[in-house]
Amino acid sequence: MDENLEQNKLPELKLDAKQTQGFLSFFRSLPQDPNAVRFFDRRDYYTAHGDNATFVARTYYRTTTVLRQISSGRDAISSVSVSKTMFERIARDILLERTDHTLEFYEGSGSNWRLSKMGTPGNLGSFEDVLFANNDMDDSPAIVALSPIFRESECIIGLAYVDLTKRTMGIAEFLDDSQFTNVESALVSLGCKECLLPAEISKTVEARHLNDALGRCNLLVTERKKAEFKSKDLVPDLGRLVKDSVEPARDLVANLVYASGALGALLSYLELLADESNYGSYTIQHYKLDSYMRLDSAAMRALSVLESKMDANKNFSLFGLMNRTCTAGMGKRLLNRWLKQPLVDVKEINYRLDMVQAFVEDAALRLDLRQHLKRISDIERLMHRLQRRKASLQQIVKLFQSSLRLPYIKGAIERYEGEFSSLLKSKYLDALDYWTDDDHLNKFIALVEAAVDLEQLENGEYMISASYDSKLLDLKNQMDAVEKQIQILHKQTANELDLPVDKGLKLDKSTQFGHVFRITKKEEPKVRKKLNVSFIVLETRKDGVKFTNTKLKKLGDQYGKLLEEYTSVQKELVARVVQTAATFSEVFESIAKILSEMDVLLAFADLATSCPTSYARPEITPSDRGDIILMGSRHPCVEAQDGVNFIPNDCLLIRGKSWFQIITGPNMGGKSTFIRQVGVNVLMAQVGCFVPCDQASISIRDCIFARVGAGDCQIRGVSTFMQEMLETASILKGATGNSLVIIDELGRGTSTYDGFGLAWAICEHLVEVTRAPTLFATHFHELTALAHQHVNNDVDPQTKSTNGVANYHVSAHIDPSSRKLTMLYKVEEGACDQSFGIHVAELAKFPEEVVSLAKEKAAELEDFSPISVLSESAKVGDKRKRVLDPDDMAKGAAIAHKFLHEFSEMPLDKMDLKQALEQVSKMRSDLERDAVDNSWLQQFF
Repeated sequence: MDENLEQNKLPELKLDAKQTQGFLSFFRSLPQDPNAVRFFDRRDYYTAHGDNATFVARTYYRTTTVLRQISSGRDAISSVSVSKTMFERIARDILLERTDHTLEFYEGSGSNWRLSKMGTPGNLGSFEDVLFANNDMDDSPAIVALSPIFRESECIIGLAYVDLTKRTMGIAEFLDDSQFTNVESALVSLGCKECLLPAEISKTVEARHLNDALGRCNLLVTERKKAEFKSKDLVPDLGRLVKDSVEPARDLVANLVYASGALGALLSYLELLADESNYGSYTIQHYKLDSYMRLDSAAMRALSVLESKMDANKNFSLFGLMNRTCTAGMGKRLLNRWLKQPLVDVKEINYRLDMVQAFVEDAALRLDLRQHLKRISDIERLMHRLQRRKASLQQIVKLFQSSLRLPYIKGAIERYEGEFSSLLKSKYLDALDYWTDDDHLNKFIALVEAAVDLEQLENGEYMISASYDSKLLDLKNQMDAVEKQIQILHKQTANELDLPVDKGLKLDKSTQFGHVFRITKKEEPKVRKKLNVSFIVLETRKDGVKFTNTKLKKLGDQYGKLLEEYTSVQKELVARVVQTAATFSEVFESIAKILSEMDVLLAFADLATSCPTSYARPEITPSDRGDIILMGSRHPCVEAQDGVNFIPNDCLLIRGKSWFQIITGPNMGGKSTFIRQVGVNVLMAQVGCFVPCDQASISIRDCIFARVGAGDCQIRGVSTFMQEMLETASILKGATGNSLVIIDELGRGTSTYDGFGLAWAICEHLVEVTRAPTLFATHFHELTALAHQHVNNDVDPQTKSTNGVANYHVSAHIDPSSRKLTMLYKVEEGACDQSFGIHVAELAKFPEEVVSLAKEKAAELEDFSPISVLSESAKVGDKRKRVLDPDDMAKGAAIAHKFLHEFSEMPLDKMDLKQALEQVSKMRSDLERDAVDNSWLQQFF
């Protein structure tokens, strides 16, 4: 339905003068909070007012014509009405997508209103029923608190997080650099949606870079008083919240002082101790940054790991492509978490790959298990509702029905006799046997069979079995007796009115009138003559006339009183059953963990076998050994698009030979796709999935850094080039020799000379200092000279191996006669000496006069270009007037790199303007002196 039409069908907000003044008085008394979106319950619909009304109208209805005014003159405020369906959509967008607002819900009337519900992106709280009533819960959001301690040359971060859905919490302390790369990686890994910070931190100079890192993670920042970041009374508080012994938590808190203060702030903010259902239900752990591959927000975007609202179809993202899970939500959430937390342990990765291989090789096992998992409900969320005492009999029945599928899953695993049968048995079968025995799950099944009237499920009714309680059984017998008398009266009345039972005189039961007789309008004239004063007509409608008599009314009232008492007793029994069922939380949490893991690994196997070109199992080696070799590699998301005939390429990142690859070639030739597919293949392998290759061998990477694409952030005042520099700074500070670095078209946002200088210096740093395997796609063809530079001292001098820099290019063909450019999308060895930019403009159907002028200007500039490289294609008579010696370029770039490094290390925040200018002037003078004997540097002065 069109949103504007839906809005027009809603009733107008009508208040009398007294109600209007009362509401306005209350509304204006609310504290100012620019992040809060407030709704007011009007029973059949909801309203928003003031700035919130304008926000709702413009954002969700895309028009201000839906706005109405309450009162008039100076007292007037805007108002907008929202249906319950529309409110669900708005709530999902605010809390799950936008993550920059909080949601408040008020109930009441006049001037008496109270806040009944409040939700934030990190604490969905009481809005879970609204958000996931008709949708699966795709992710389990976490809320984090940071306690940064700034020192002269470093920053200590105290971090704590809480996942309210999974009821887990963790703390960590670590050092971080000025770009807060570790903080960003931790927030991405944990899937944080909200971050608590001490309010005083925002006033410091150092906080600017921290806020930039938080902004890149797209989460809500909530400031709290510094006094809340304390660890006093934390141990006894954890003693009430944490399962089993509190001893490990006490030791953890004692060793991590700053993180403990952050956890104290979280417990206070979330008010966990105010809800007794939280007691004894949480686990706590020491979160370690090196437990998983680190991914920052730039890498997540560059590799399209998670879904985006801008995706044209689900295969645009790695998550969308790989999400072939069957369970209702559990597998999907686990896959989401795995993609943000790739493994770095060879043994764990190979365990997952063994499971996937077993499911790939045995199609019958795979299909059988997936069929059974489709009948498994979202056990995690059902248990979450049970623990909060918000579950109904319907949720308990869903758990019961899921429990009945477990023997079939066990049977399928028992029938498997393949290579990995012992592994499947030890990992899944033994665990399922333990949790489904008479001391665990079978007790729950017995409880449900005794307590729930399973025969009524076919009618869609969830009721306590009358035999479960003596009082309930007695009431049920009384109700049946009254019902029997009503049936007898029904027959007597039918005979009296000379009508057939059921066909002529029907007996209805409704919430409005209780038991009533009903006849058709056609029979009414005939029957009315026989009606006497004892008959009372209740309602006349198209479907007939409803009426009653004294006897039926008396019996109906008697039945209604019994039903009311029965419902009251049943409500008490349901609460008791829910409380008993909640004691099985450990059983169901363990079963959910087993089934969701199995679900994701089966999804990996389904992906590997259902694609047009099958996937291969990668060979995994430790980070200090082996290379990254991908033979016939493909980009899984690109090849999944309709109409794409993907051309595979080999990637050979070999230590000491091609560990650093400079990739040149024409625009639209496939450079970006190639370097991204390498990152995606490595990530998939470390998640435990087969990869889209003919053959793959991957040396474990501790993180993937990616600087791909350009985009500004106007809200934070960050230009495209500045955004590029910030992302590159994170790479230079955070990457290690065990990382994977992917950089695409660095330096385009500034002048050619500045861009080339930065690109060269960054390459030198990555090659000589970081020494990480790197894919560097560029149009600065002069960078290919790096491959001809000095010999790496770490390599045996007898072999005279290069420093590991190798040139590759994406190939293209130009027809000699028509000059038509054809992209071949093949990555080949060697450098490319042109970008074919004008050819691409021709492909884009530029006007002929524009293309001709572009060729003329390009030829002119080529004549005077100071940035040239002596290549195999350079011949006597070449138009280029200045050809620089690669050695001269290398020396000059090293000097420039030293200058940039010294400049970046200047403590500008601790120097006044005069000191800073003097220092920069001295550094420039030194650089000009060094440039006297270096032709490459001279071009910049």
